[in-house]
Amino acid sequence: QVQLVESGGGLVQAGGSLRLSCAASGRTSSLSRMGWFRQAPGKEREFVAAISHIGGSYYADSVKGRFTISRDNGMNTVYLQMNSLQPEDTAVYYCAARRQSAVMYDFWGQGTQVTVSS
Repeated sequence: QVQLVESGGGLVQAGGSLRLSCAASGRTSSLSRMGWFRQAPGKEREFVAAISHIGGSYYADSVKGRFTISRDNGMNTVYLQMNSLQPEDTAVYYCAARRQSAVMYDFWGQGTQVTVSS
């Protein structure tokens, strides 16, 4: 089992920045990928960014050039640096993790709220 705890959400004005953190504990050595998803009110959860255990990173088109995913200490902590935030980035952001044996993300955090005011 893997436990994920997000932090760093909050309220920011348009054009501002926030850095989200996701602390993983448990069998993190089994993880092949960690990612960030978000869900805005009335919308489906969507992919934001992901990073693999060998360092490859992936982004949704809507955040490319503005968000950066990174990790340290193996797959124990993952960050999402969010710059040039816009009101449409307002959502609950979830950290997720996928084991090497899984085809889908199978561990999720509780989410952290990001609100961008115009």
